[in-house]
Amino acid sequence: MPRRLCRARPAGLLVLACWLLLLPAGARGLGLYSPDDPLALLGGGTLERRVLNSSSAWVVEFYASWCGHCMQFAPTWKELARDVQDWRPAVMLGVVDCAEMTNQKICSDFKITGYPTLKFFKPFSRKADDGIRLLHHGDGIRSLRESIISNIERSEDAWPPACPPLEAFSAAELHGFFQANSVAYLALIFEKEDSFLGREVTLDMVQYENVAVRRVLQSNEELVKIFNVTTFPSGFLLFSNGSCDAIPVNGDSRSLYTSFLRRLPGVIQGIFPDHTVRPTAPPKTTPAPWKVVDRKKLYMADLESAILYTLRMEAARFLYLDRERLSALKQYVALLVKYFPGRLIVMNYLRNLDHWLGPRTNVSKSEWEEALRNKGERPYAWLPETPNWVGCQGSRPEFRGYPCSLWTLFHFLTVQEALQSSRFTSPSEVLSTMRRYVHYFFGCRECADHFEGMAAESMHRVKNKDGAILWLWSRHNRVNARLAGTKSDDPKFPKIQWPSQALCWSCQLIINGRRMWDERAVLRFFKSHFSRSNIYMDYMNFERGRPGRHGRDVEERDLKAEGNLEEGGGEDGQGAEEEFEEDSKRTDGPEQGREEKKRSGLDRLGASEPRKPSIIKIGKSAKVKELEDDIVDLDSFSEQHYKSKALKAAAQANDGHRRSRRDTGLVLMEEDNRRSFDYDAVWGRLKRKGLGGQHIMDAFEEEAGKEGETSLRRSQWFRLLGVGFSRLDVTLCIALYLLSSMCLLGMYTFFRMRMKYRKGRPGFPLA
Repeated sequence: MPRRLCRARPAGLLVLACWLLLLPAGARGLGLYSPDDPLALLGGGTLERRVLNSSSAWVVEFYASWCGHCMQFAPTWKELARDVQDWRPAVMLGVVDCAEMTNQKICSDFKITGYPTLKFFKPFSRKADDGIRLLHHGDGIRSLRESIISNIERSEDAWPPACPPLEAFSAAELHGFFQANSVAYLALIFEKEDSFLGREVTLDMVQYENVAVRRVLQSNEELVKIFNVTTFPSGFLLFSNGSCDAIPVNGDSRSLYTSFLRRLPGVIQGIFPDHTVRPTAPPKTTPAPWKVVDRKKLYMADLESAILYTLRMEAARFLYLDRERLSALKQYVALLVKYFPGRLIVMNYLRNLDHWLGPRTNVSKSEWEEALRNKGERPYAWLPETPNWVGCQGSRPEFRGYPCSLWTLFHFLTVQEALQSSRFTSPSEVLSTMRRYVHYFFGCRECADHFEGMAAESMHRVKNKDGAILWLWSRHNRVNARLAGTKSDDPKFPKIQWPSQALCWSCQLIINGRRMWDERAVLRFFKSHFSRSNIYMDYMNFERGRPGRHGRDVEERDLKAEGNLEEGGGEDGQGAEEEFEEDSKRTDGPEQGREEKKRSGLDRLGASEPRKPSIIKIGKSAKVKELEDDIVDLDSFSEQHYKSKALKAAAQANDGHRRSRRDTGLVLMEEDNRRSFDYDAVWGRLKRKGLGGQHIMDAFEEEAGKEGETSLRRSQWFRLLGVGFSRLDVTLCIALYLLSSMCLLGMYTFFRMRMKYRKGRPGFPLA
């Protein structure tokens, strides 16, 4: 019967797993585990209360729900929890999801620096440092069981009260055993010194009364001779009346021994105070609505979420940042300042953080958290508080998310480095920075070790910036091939060799029946796909009411309209800093600053009533001071915020006779057969020819997010014709053109009628 039960269990678990998959995200529990699993779901408010000062020994898994190795290990940990659930209350199992923002501090306090981490806490542990790393050979449940038992035996100074003795039984203890212990049965299991069978059966019977289990080693010649034991393991059952019988179990079968002992007459399951695991109920939250996205686009929300997670979660895990780890963090933040084209408010935050890190040689966890708060000194320097996955959203919370956004961020940075750098033969600083970040900060240690192996194998052979783009692309595809079909593979977004033919049909070639990559086409596609003009602001949460100076609320200043990115992230960012200083000056007076903010044409996304100001370049004279409410000086603003729009129109106007596919990084898309351009290269060429457009009018800027790409394409020719002119100028030109056309038509009609009239008069000369 026990064998049949063991065979039937996987089928039942499969049905349970399918049922759980059909539940809403909020009903499946936290992370990779649910309240139906026989273990404790712990968190920031329950971990210390349940584990510390407990009379039970605890084994806790600290994991991250996005970690691929954690997903692979979760079924093993669940199986172990079911296998040792009868060891409670002597041994308890729990889990903590360190990917949850609310658990970040508790995981840091328990010194968790990688995932998954298993820690053993002996009974009556007083502090987080009392937990020791659970070392085991492999991820099998047998190895885990044996490691738990070994740690219990080493806790002689704090033995679990509910746990019976696990040491070897002696002949001296046999005499008078029933007088000293009020039990009806004593089971002796004879085994070799390296066997764990006797100790496992002893723990299996923790919850059962009226029976005791002891192990006898093969080296105990006295007891071996008394019971005439010739094979190991063997079992004997002693009765309180002095009789003895052999236990009818052959071989090393823990389940058979346990089943036999539990069916003995008078053996009953006891009740222990800590017997029932009380899992933490999942929070009652409404699942986020599904975001409909375009796979051809990049989303600023994903890029900012990657930066948020790396700084607030990954770098904040360590109690101290010093030496190589601090150097890697400085290099990473400096790289973001140099190449990331974020919103001005985010770039100010990164520049402030880079400046703060510069002179420091040692940073504690509290200092780092204080620096991330960015209190009050720069009210327009801000980073989102919580991740917002858009293009990287998964079909379930544990899928994609942070790993997807981190790949996207580093792909984007390698492309920006290649597009901005004039020294194409110099080594890539993005690759070296990424390697150091993954080595020192990436939480999934198995993934980090695998990436380090790939880097050590071939990264030194990358000689230029374009080579860095291709190296990262090929290694990403290698990782996708390794993880395809595993637990971490999202069934809705399977890991494929990227880019697919739907995105880039020219990137893949079939030669002699084999599918091959055209690296030149891949490079062109990457420079187009990961260009700044392909970043979209969809689903962004522009938070307002953030506390500012003088105790008042300051609305968020955002210099990005939907689809328009600042050119920032360059070497010095001087223009952005000057703009930031001007904004700061406007906030000196509470009411005055608020009115200035409402009138500013640079605060379109933050204003409650968006306006469309006239765009005319004016001089800094006193006569035009009163016009500043409706006029914005766009001498530099137009280049930063309307660049991509003008480039699209200019590229289309000049495509037929001024561009080649190789010049622009052109990629033909299979779905709609449209062309995609490297707009940064086009912009640079237009500027060199004097066509940069210092005062670019965009009449449809405020409606871009509502009308989408259709209205954008309709307005491209209008914006191209309107380069250098305001709306009034263009309107007047059109009106004058119509008036002149009507005048010409009237003159033509007048002279035509006059000619007919004169022909009809007598005496008119005829030919």
